[in-house]
Amino acid sequence: AEPSARRCQEVWGERLLALGLYGSLARGEDGPYSDIEMYAVLRGEGEAFSYEWSAGPWKAEVDVYTPDVLLARAARVDERWPLVAGVYCQVRPLYDPEGFFRRLRQTAAAIPPERFRQAVEETLVGELYELIGKARNARVRGEESYLPELAVKTAHQGAMVLGLHHRRWYTAGSRVLPEALALPDRPPGFDPLARMVMAGRLSSPDAVTAALEGFWAGVTEWARRHGYRIDSPQAIPF
Repeated sequence: AEPSARRCQEVWGERLLALGLYGSLARGEDGPYSDIEMYAVLRGEGEAFSYEWSAGPWKAEVDVYTPDVLLARAARVDERWPLVAGVYCQVRPLYDPEGFFRRLRQTAAAIPPERFRQAVEETLVGELYELIGKARNARVRGEESYLPELAVKTAHQGAMVLGLHHRRWYTAGSRVLPEALALPDRPPGFDPLARMVMAGRLSSPDAVTAALEGFWAGVTEWARRHGYRIDSPQAIPF
């Protein structure tokens, strides 16, 4: 990471407001094949671009933002929030004389609860409802080879709903399902589906379909219990 950091300082000089690592390297959990991920924050407004390259045995990415753009990203809540919030909250500063990364972390932590409720409802309808429809169509059309992929996606989106509901982000993409299983108040049917996916037991179309339908039945009951709306009160809400 040091050569990339030095190059950032050479290229941007006094424009460089802050420089920090994110991802596994920032958490001290990098493995032999982990890439280097870095924020370079520049003084100014309205800029966002990145450099991504490989150099023999390693790969690096430098994401360049002005403060306004990166802070706006940290304040955003959508279905991917439980997966991406950590990149704003777990930055390891390499250069940060004005405390920008502390401000970034505070911004990510100050999102109002109603934004999470909205994101849960959007994920229930926009992701899970659509996925269960695709699974049902796959059975009707005899496209059963599609079911394992749908099971993986459904378990993942179920974990996103749980993370949003609890306002908890996952420490790494590789840990989404195990960490979701450790959260309380999980929808009925989530555990069997998640464990099926984690174990790779996806060869039986009947078993996968039963797990998907069981989770959907459980998540609709769970949504009603928590006041999340799946069905619109109007046939066309606009």
